[in-house]
Amino acid sequence: MIRSCRKTSFGAKMKASHTIRKVRNGSRLDGKSFHRATTNGTTSQQLFPKGGRSAHYHSFAWRATNIFTDLVSSKKNNLDAVNSIHYRSSTSSPSAYSSMNDPHPTLFGTNRMNIDAQLRADVRTMGSMLGKIIAEHSGNEMLDKIERLRTLSKAWRKVGDARKNSSSNNKARVTADKEFASISSFVSSLSNQELLIISRAFTHFCAIANAAENHHRSRKNEEMLRESVRLVNTTAETAKGKSIEMPSPVCALGTQPDSCGSIIPALLKEPYNLTPEEVHETLLNQKVEIVLTAHPTEVNRRTLLDKHHRIQLLLTEADNQRRHGDCTPYQKKLLDESLEREISLIWQSDELARSKPTVQTEAEMGTLVIENVMWKALPQYLRKLNATMISELGGTQFSLPLDATPFQISSWMGGDRDGNPNVTPTVTREVCYTNRYRAAKLLTKDLEDIYSRLSTTYCSADFRSAISDRDAREPYRAFLEPIIAKLKLTSAWAKQELHNAQSSCDDKHAPTAAIRADDVYTSKAQLMDELLMVHRSLCDTGNELTANGRVADLIRNLWSFGLSLIPLDVRQESDRHTEALD
Repeated sequence: MIRSCRKTSFGAKMKASHTIRKVRNGSRLDGKSFHRATTNGTTSQQLFPKGGRSAHYHSFAWRATNIFTDLVSSKKNNLDAVNSIHYRSSTSSPSAYSSMNDPHPTLFGTNRMNIDAQLRADVRTMGSMLGKIIAEHSGNEMLDKIERLRTLSKAWRKVGDARKNSSSNNKARVTADKEFASISSFVSSLSNQELLIISRAFTHFCAIANAAENHHRSRKNEEMLRESVRLVNTTAETAKGKSIEMPSPVCALGTQPDSCGSIIPALLKEPYNLTPEEVHETLLNQKVEIVLTAHPTEVNRRTLLDKHHRIQLLLTEADNQRRHGDCTPYQKKLLDESLEREISLIWQSDELARSKPTVQTEAEMGTLVIENVMWKALPQYLRKLNATMISELGGTQFSLPLDATPFQISSWMGGDRDGNPNVTPTVTREVCYTNRYRAAKLLTKDLEDIYSRLSTTYCSADFRSAISDRDAREPYRAFLEPIIAKLKLTSAWAKQELHNAQSSCDDKHAPTAAIRADDVYTSKAQLMDELLMVHRSLCDTGNELTANGRVADLIRNLWSFGLSLIPLDVRQESDRHTEALD
């Protein structure tokens, strides 16, 4: 969904006719060629023109075969996770269970000796839970067919790799062609319903493997941070009584070569020799813009994205429990059951939206990234950057100001009219009001959290003079209460204006005007002044620690996202601008 992430999975497309010819002739076809055939618009009837099967069957057959070949030619981490597990025979030992039929899947197995083994273990655990659920709903025979086809695909890939490294390429090619013929024959023997179940099984297996891989990336980052701390502690012991240059004691952003925790101190040394003032000024002037777009291939429903997010939270909780080593059997059981519950709900949910998404729904999917990720991640990162700047540059005078906004977020969804006739002025207005409604909701939630925390009875004299009830026992709560009420009114106003925007093109909606714009927040400066008053009062009364916690996080989010949550880039074909100017 983020523009910078859009890319083609493989290189230039292979011509569809060449691909069709190879499939019809029974020739070996690698996973990339299969993928390219589908992206070139090849139909199942072209690929399998004979055999007496319906077009419906061909569609399922082609989709299933494509999923299997995509699986065996997917990303390296997924391959490592899948290839490390073997198909179970009737006499297999427990260690030989595959990634979908381990009889006792758990997040707390003994096969987690190193950090890379944890990814394989997570994939095995979740895949086996998926296999168990499939067997419960479709029978063990169906699960055996899924495993059979996975094993055939794995064997085909293995002989294909051997052919590349073998001097007797002809023999290896024949072997590979036989393996591919076995896959084709097996797929042809399956019914429509079986092909649908198998396609869904591999689709969801790849999705949960991706969830495990995303979590593993965070896990490795955390491990590198812990390694940085161990390096600091080891160097500190060695440096006792000696003149040894010490690494950063903060390790907020780690010491990886591509992190600010490593780059900032490097800028102060040879060959750059920048002063702390120069580095500080440069950081404050940095602007990174992240533009959200509606990706045309994004088909996952919001409910599935939420479930995958909860799966990653469960994997994180399991990591914490294993690290501390004090998890009771009951706690382990709860985590395993919670994970299986999410996977079960995924399997029983419809993967695809059954109606064409509107521009408004695409925009709502985009704001989901902000609500679930950026709203929390951005202030957390800025906290870490602030700690690193203070530590590396030499004091609090080099801290990151609250109004510093090195990141800017914007969106094309709802404003990109270049070639999209569905993006009308009314649609843009609706998206803007929807974003304001969501921003007010997020701000209200955070302010209510701050309200519950600030029970202190001390405040500065200037702050108390700004409270309507100057004798209030809890001044911060007395000050925040009307702000929260006004934010709730702001969200109601945004919903009212959204209703009015819809009524302008729909006779079913009657316009309303119960809430006036003068009674709500329409500028972030209005709310910002009030939050800064809270922050200053806390600092003036010796509560800097409290001020620089949740209050500072909310101020930074308000600077970054404002009351509109995300500005829209209104893009228009240049001829329209020329016509308007002429």
